[in-house]
Amino acid sequence: MTALALAGCTASAGAPENGIGEPGATDISGTVTFWHAYSADSPEVATLDDVIIPAFEKKFPDVTVKSVPVPYDDLHQKLITAVAGDQLPDLVRADIGWVPELADLGVLVPLSEEMPDFQALADATYPGSLATNKWKDAYYGLPLDTNTRVTLYNSGALDAAGVDVPTTVEDLVAAAPALKAAGSYAFADNGASGWNVLPWIWSAGGDITNEDVTEATGYLNSPESVQGIQTLVDLYQGGYMPDIILGDSGGLATSDGLAQGTYATILDGPWMYPIFAGQYPDFTLSAAQVPAGDGGSISVVGGEDIVLTQSSENKAAAAEFLRYLLSEDAQLEMAKVGQMSVLSSLGDGLADINEYYAPFVEQLATARPRPVTPAWTKIDAILQDEIRAAIKGDKTVQEALDSAASQSDALLAQYK
Repeated sequence: MTALALAGCTASAGAPENGIGEPGATDISGTVTFWHAYSADSPEVATLDDVIIPAFEKKFPDVTVKSVPVPYDDLHQKLITAVAGDQLPDLVRADIGWVPELADLGVLVPLSEEMPDFQALADATYPGSLATNKWKDAYYGLPLDTNTRVTLYNSGALDAAGVDVPTTVEDLVAAAPALKAAGSYAFADNGASGWNVLPWIWSAGGDITNEDVTEATGYLNSPESVQGIQTLVDLYQGGYMPDIILGDSGGLATSDGLAQGTYATILDGPWMYPIFAGQYPDFTLSAAQVPAGDGGSISVVGGEDIVLTQSSENKAAAAEFLRYLLSEDAQLEMAKVGQMSVLSSLGDGLADINEYYAPFVEQLATARPRPVTPAWTKIDAILQDEIRAAIKGDKTVQEALDSAASQSDALLAQYK
């Protein structure tokens, strides 16, 4: 057990009045309200309510944690409504894309400035996951659970075409004609949003914005970014990728197509393993890293962060529960029910819980977050529209990314 895992049970002085204080304060009490979107259809909510919270309350018997599950599709609107009415809870398990938006509204505690042990907690997590919490000059949360996309492939489809697992973009492109001749698309994806296309841009050596997330021109439309998207355009126009990337109705879902051998490879997350096990129990799913380009093999970070609100009237107890959620004990319990741990120290051990975690742990070492800005949702919509125009042949890739970069600059300028 590491010192991090024991942070919640070491003695220390009490917290300053309604401040966070040092870990392990012995004089904390009261109620901590925690909003989250853990799934009640899986063991997630039961694990939180029946295992994690009781263990925490045993360590801190004067603290009560009130767990408030909210369906994911409703949680964002509930948060925005609560901001307007100043009715936020103490803690929120927030989608990584919501943290900069909430931070910009001024409703989150800058943990890097007010949490004495922030750096120790931060250093224990994956850098790509941690980066989702930074807005301007501070970190407004900590990663709570994580995921990423890797290559999932049908080994039978590859064998039928006489090709090896594509470890590079060059391999994938070279294998496409043989796969087509054998009756399989080389690659399939169900959209052209950042979640879908950023691995191709980054792996080609491109980027979306500058480091400060203030400018897109020169990055999103760089030669490297253009090359990353050109690969997808070439695959589609060569008949090696299906129409579902354009978002049209109908078409074979990526899960169905992969299991049936219609698609040789897709990019997707760890949640696909139980889905395949339930829907296609006779199909053996295989995984590899995202095809590497000149920039390496780089995927996109997903997951949720944990944030503490400014309106919390019990910041000391709330921070203590936050620390416990990041302990090895709590992280391992959630890993058992499908939530990948953000603690890099647990990475190798996750495969002992679920063997299929292994390739995702490896990919997380280089995975990156989508640009951390309140403007991302709008930029993402623009990016998808422009890339789809390029895939359809309505624009060149350069024209599409020039347009996306220009429109993104205008949105980013609002937050300089």
